Amino acid sequence: MTQLARRALPAAAVVLVVALLAELPFLRNRFFYVWDDSAAQFLPTWHFLGDRLAAGEWPVFLSVDNWMGGNFSAEALFGLWNPVNLANYLLVSRFDDLALAGLVVKTEFLVLLALGAYLLCREYDAKPAAAAVIAIALPFGGFTLYYDTASWVAGLMAFTWIPYTWWSARRVARGVGSPLWPFLFGALAVTTGNPYGLLGVCAVLAALLVESWLVRDRAALLRLVLVGVLVALVVPLVYLPLLGNSAVTERAGQGFAATGMLMPRLSDFLNPSMPSHQPMITTFANPTRLSVPGVYFAWFVVPLLPWLDWGIVRQRWRELTAVFVVFGGYLLLAIGPSNMWMFRFPLRHVEVIYLAFGVVFAVLLSAGLRTDRTRARVLVTTGALLFTAYLTFAAGPWEFRRHLVSLALLVVGTALAVRLANTRALHVVLVAGVALALLLQTAWFPKNADVAQYAFPRTVSELRADDYQGTTYQVGSVVVGNNGLLLDAATVASYTGMGYRKFKQATCMNYLGTTCAQGLDKLLEPTEVGPPLIDLMRVETVVVQKAVNPNPVTPPGWRVERSNDLVTVLRRTGDIPWPGGRVSWTDAGLSADRSTDTREELRVDRPGKVVLARLNWPGYRAELDGQPVDVREGPAGLVVLDVPKAGSLTLTWRPPGLVPGLVAAALAVLGALALSAVTVVRRRRFG
Repeated sequence: MTQLARRALPAAAVVLVVALLAELPFLRNRFFYVWDDSAAQFLPTWHFLGDRLAAGEWPVFLSVDNWMGGNFSAEALFGLWNPVNLANYLLVSRFDDLALAGLVVKTEFLVLLALGAYLLCREYDAKPAAAAVIAIALPFGGFTLYYDTASWVAGLMAFTWIPYTWWSARRVARGVGSPLWPFLFGALAVTTGNPYGLLGVCAVLAALLVESWLVRDRAALLRLVLVGVLVALVVPLVYLPLLGNSAVTERAGQGFAATGMLMPRLSDFLNPSMPSHQPMITTFANPTRLSVPGVYFAWFVVPLLPWLDWGIVRQRWRELTAVFVVFGGYLLLAIGPSNMWMFRFPLRHVEVIYLAFGVVFAVLLSAGLRTDRTRARVLVTTGALLFTAYLTFAAGPWEFRRHLVSLALLVVGTALAVRLANTRALHVVLVAGVALALLLQTAWFPKNADVAQYAFPRTVSELRADDYQGTTYQVGSVVVGNNGLLLDAATVASYTGMGYRKFKQATCMNYLGTTCAQGLDKLLEPTEVGPPLIDLMRVETVVVQKAVNPNPVTPPGWRVERSNDLVTVLRRTGDIPWPGGRVSWTDAGLSADRSTDTREELRVDRPGKVVLARLNWPGYRAELDGQPVDVREGPAGLVVLDVPKAGSLTLTWRPPGLVPGLVAAALAVLGALALSAVTVVRRRRFG
């Protein structure tokens, strides 16, 4: 076996083991990876975007039929500039079974996360076996598995690139790596669109700057600053559209607040090793505790602490400075307010805490377990196990049988680990314990009951509902979130974190696309331009959930298409005017109307007012025979044009800040290539 193959073997083992372990939650619960936001928002949208990409439409900035949730550039969360995301959207679009698609994509990112953690541990001189143990354990930490992977997958995608950015940036600081790599990994973290990715990049680069400053390495400081500037140039491309739409949108939870929601206490981090521990943290569904082991890291962490050589930390503290800075900074964030600007639910920071702590643990484990003063170490370990077992019991005494099984795993596993100390079998025992703990947890906690329990179809083909024809408005929650994107019809309901404020108020619609019982009544009220909103939106079908409104009014020009115990379906009897475009009302003379999501072409025969069935997102521009025409906000935020004369009218849209964002990103790419070329030349010239 070549030296390269021997070096790659542990990394390959990490990939294989994590890929296999990732199947266990799926085998226990087929919908484990399609939960909460993954069910309502991410997977349906990925499938939709993948279909659009396959049809040659990129970038997919806007879907006007998706109304509040259709401004994908403003959402930022879908990473339209991230090539890994886009490749996965194409992949998901090939699946009919969304549960299986979720398994494939999320397994991919768990594997990538593990490989990144392995490389980072190796960068700090952890031995391959020790680095592999931490790398395998990290993806199956309680928060990472049950929250980021099962539900809030954009967080997993962002977190995945943090260890790679850290690893490659530290190599550049040491003068042995190309600056192109931290730029690429940092850009991947930023372009996921999740602000926690941007925060992570800033944190690791700042921590490495502190480390370089302590050792007075000016060259390292300069290299890190240049990398940071290049990554920062990518930020406008992702976040300028979000900021540009802030005037018309609203996002829940912004600002600073302390509601208690998913706010861990410092004491919660004393128990990261008991697989059955459900900490006393407020959740969406329970005001007292998590339904899953949300602060769990790895079974071996607490039991093995007394057996590690902590003198190594004292000897190597300077080179571990960045690790301590990241650990301390994120610990402060984790126990901080529940809302800090764009960052909500501080429990989300726990996985970066465990990444940093995992590096230290891998470094210490690489030196082997201490076998001197055995009696004292046994006593300390026993005390630690009993203390963590008591904390677990105190949080959920009625689950004492689970806690006894967890304690038995820790006792037996620790005894085997100490017995096999400083042998190759030690690491096998540690990984086997990770697998066994995961088996127990997926049996005890087959789903995350802390988040929304959405009902959704098993396959995309099941969503081809006959009730939904043309533009469809629903009263209630018949189709949840962005699952409407998978219908042949254009459903107004959508999931969005950046709702159009005026439209939301006018339609009585929340961020899930669910409407109140009075939703249809609000659409039938006359508007400031005359016709009711149901006409201005070009609605062709209304699906009313019986549980919300058992006896909906049938407006003039409509009929009851179908009624059963679940829904009443109303359908328009007449044709929608201007079928080739989105004009919904006008007192001007129109002889032509053609449209795409981002463009509308009209032929106006006499002056007047034109209302279009599209939301007036910032970024619209209208021209009449080459001369600008004002675009204003009409009823419910719809686009209104006041046309002064006859002529050819063109309406176009592009995301706010797109051009400066593209210019900045192009400069970043050119700068990264130039810096990498300079680095290569200098190394060849000066060795």
